Amino acid sequence: MTARIFKPAKNAMQSGVAMTREWQLDYEPEQARVIEPLMGWTSSGDMKQQITLRFDTREDAIAYCEREGIPYEVIEPKVKAAARKAAYADNFAFRRSEPWTH
Repeated sequence: MTARIFKPAKNAMQSGVAMTREWQLDYEPEQARVIEPLMGWTSSGDMKQQITLRFDTREDAIAYCEREGIPYEVIEPKVKAAARKAAYADNFAFRRSEPWTH
């Protein structure tokens, strides 16, 4: 029962950063998912896949795992590239290599 500690990525339908500031703890699946023959749904007997814990800091999540004796793996978030500031007036600047056209 290994746990993953990570910062969740922003949802594709989301423009803000809500729900991405917390650290999340998920358990690795112990059993493979199987397809139900009657309905075709996927299911698993592993109940730990349904557990998601959220922590304010990475250190809180690590402390929880160490206190409970859970082996864990920390996945560091990717560093976001700095956004380039661009203004509409840059389209008409004299320093442009090509003249602006419609």
